[in-house]
Amino acid sequence: MTTRARLTVYAALASALAMLGLSPLVRPAGWMMPAGGLILVIALVGAGLRRIALARPLVLLVQLLAVAYLLLFGAIRSSFVVGVLPGSATPQALSDLVGSAGTDIQQYSIPAPDTPGLRFLLIAAVAAVALLVDTLSVSYRRASLAGLPLLALYSVGTGLAGAAGGAAWLWFLAAGAGYLMLLFAEGGDRLSRWGRVFHGAGENRGGLSMGGHRIGLLALVCALVLPALAPAWDLSLVNGGFGDTGTGSGGGNISALSPVVSLTDGLRRSGNQQLIKYHGTDPALATAYLRITALDEFDGQEWKPGKQDVVAVPSTLPRPEGLAGDVATSTFDTQVAVSSDLSTDWLPAPYPIDRVQPPGSWRYEPQIGSLVGDHGQQATGLTYTVTSLTVDPTADQLRAAGTAPRSITDTYLKLPANLPGLVKQTALQVTSGKETAFDKAVALQDWFTTSGGFTYNTSIDPGTGPAAIVKFLQDKKGFCVHFAATMAAMARTLGIPARVAVGFAPGHALGNGDYEVGSQDYHAWPELYFAGAGWLRFEPTPSRGTAPDYSGAQTAPSASASPDQPSAGASDPNALPSADSCPLVARKQGGCGNAQPSQQAVPVPLASTGGASGLSPRLLGLIAAGAAVLLLLLWPMAWRTRLRRRRLGEGRRRSGGPGGGLSEEQVLAAWQELVDSAWDLGIAPDEAQSPRFTGERISEAGGLDGPSRAAMGRVALATERVLYAREAERPTPLGSDVRVVRAGLRASAGRRQRLRALLLPASTARVGWRLADRILAARLRTRAAKARAGAALRRLLRLGRPEKRG
Repeated sequence: MTTRARLTVYAALASALAMLGLSPLVRPAGWMMPAGGLILVIALVGAGLRRIALARPLVLLVQLLAVAYLLLFGAIRSSFVVGVLPGSATPQALSDLVGSAGTDIQQYSIPAPDTPGLRFLLIAAVAAVALLVDTLSVSYRRASLAGLPLLALYSVGTGLAGAAGGAAWLWFLAAGAGYLMLLFAEGGDRLSRWGRVFHGAGENRGGLSMGGHRIGLLALVCALVLPALAPAWDLSLVNGGFGDTGTGSGGGNISALSPVVSLTDGLRRSGNQQLIKYHGTDPALATAYLRITALDEFDGQEWKPGKQDVVAVPSTLPRPEGLAGDVATSTFDTQVAVSSDLSTDWLPAPYPIDRVQPPGSWRYEPQIGSLVGDHGQQATGLTYTVTSLTVDPTADQLRAAGTAPRSITDTYLKLPANLPGLVKQTALQVTSGKETAFDKAVALQDWFTTSGGFTYNTSIDPGTGPAAIVKFLQDKKGFCVHFAATMAAMARTLGIPARVAVGFAPGHALGNGDYEVGSQDYHAWPELYFAGAGWLRFEPTPSRGTAPDYSGAQTAPSASASPDQPSAGASDPNALPSADSCPLVARKQGGCGNAQPSQQAVPVPLASTGGASGLSPRLLGLIAAGAAVLLLLLWPMAWRTRLRRRRLGEGRRRSGGPGGGLSEEQVLAAWQELVDSAWDLGIAPDEAQSPRFTGERISEAGGLDGPSRAAMGRVALATERVLYAREAERPTPLGSDVRVVRAGLRASAGRRQRLRALLLPASTARVGWRLADRILAARLRTRAAKARAGAALRRLLRLGRPEKRG
């Protein structure tokens, strides 16, 4: 392989390894296969064009055109003319695809689903980096500069993934190793321009080449190990300038992504993937919702979380805002175990929270009453205990509620200017004749669940903006997001402070106080504010969840549904609400015949949070990567052991010479094994020295004793007779002498040298030398064959040419 071809291979390999850092961003990571294909295309096209000595700018231009065509062909082929060439509709299709990618970036949290827009964006980014790396390192021979795009690719992936990346150290190791291999290849290319000067002098080769390898590997190891040993310093450059997101006691703000898209994806999945298990003995837990956060900002496009002030999590959280002392409250404990399949920046818990100290780095949002992760912290895989409040106001207390304070009305009565008048008009019609804010809220809830003619349908677009609300009011089809967003908007038009809460409906009862929620239990509901009671939950979605006791409208609870059967809302988009004559207290205690026989099965232990297979895809990937790395590390030891057995005749039987002695090949193999054994232990070979002088040098450097020196002399003498004697006698087997010398060398070597000789034997460098020699020999044979063919063709042409006559 030529040096330029070697650089091409290592440039492609470095780009592919750096690409692994983007794998946590999208699940599943099916986009990596076409991205790897584009890396291969860039390498092959570049290698072919450089072989015909095309100008370097033209090589880059052709590579760019090839990549652009393949990107468009794979993403928007439907806009091509006859499916082959870009047509007039291609620019618009590309614009729509890029626009959808921008929307997906704003809506999805990490890991995001594999949408066409995100797939195109990731593949294009990898292709652009691979093109830069190939151009810089191969076309312009500036491999050191190629580290900049590789660093950008790795940094963007791991920086966005944060805690979701899971194995950031592994991606760093892969990217760093790829860049080091590229640098080593360029170094070999530079040395090769001076000829094979260092090939014969093993000491020089070891000092130069091995020194560079050692420095690179040492730097990579230090980069992995030292951060784990260093103290946790906060070196944020924006600290104090744009809000404190640290773990101190000061305030700050954190802006997180909308969870509405995760909710929609969960409800639309064909299966009901288990996400959370929780346990508690209080009857209130049967109808408790696991709240994640609240969407308090209605900006004219959608409901979304606003920027919230955050503080350190106190041991006991403040009393909920607006809750007076005359309203009945009680506390209950819940042990929560979050599955590794649930990715959320907020802590799922029954609302309102009274006390919780989850593991990891968390901050408290006083206005929302939620806990949000700090510095990439997520609830994934956590187990914790939370104490929550049960707020139980009476209908009379809510009817007598006074005016909300200015701090509430200024924020939670805001309406966008583009909200159509139909929303307020409909709200006024539904609540006609109702005097109090509470009665109006109950009227809205009853209209959505019973008298309004709405049906539950998860196939509707999950938009929550003004246009989506109007469409929902007209078509009367949607799922929980539409019901919650529309009721909250209508409540605001009536002067009732409102927001949209997101989390999980009551879980499926497993018996013995154990519950679980799955992906189809994702839910959204409105929270309305009443002075004296604070923020209270309402349930406008038919056939989902339970209406609160104080609202007076009872809907069929889904908490006690069988885990093996999907809820009515999830399986039947046209399911209508059914009346529930069971009193709420009896339903909380599991009465009224709601329990299914399957619920009495032995509950799954709360600590088991894995999926059905027991191992998450991320864990399986890490295990596979670890196994591959282990095999790669053990390969030199396995190859060296096998070679030693073959050289010393310990494997299959080898034919000897006349009289039962060793053949010349066997003698030279034994000598080569002795030299390589010394090389593995730090004594580099020198092919310019005679066997006798080499034996004396190894004996002195290795500190061999008398028997080992004698064995060394016998092997060296047998080798010199084979090399120099006219008629050498056949020596007896030399395997025992080689083993004696090897044992003597190992006895005088240190523990580190012996371990390195076992796991990373230096003599494995001969594999690369032999491969290079074979490739060179093959190229020479090819050139010779071409020369002979050319000479033969010229002779034929001369024979067929007519002679000139004078």
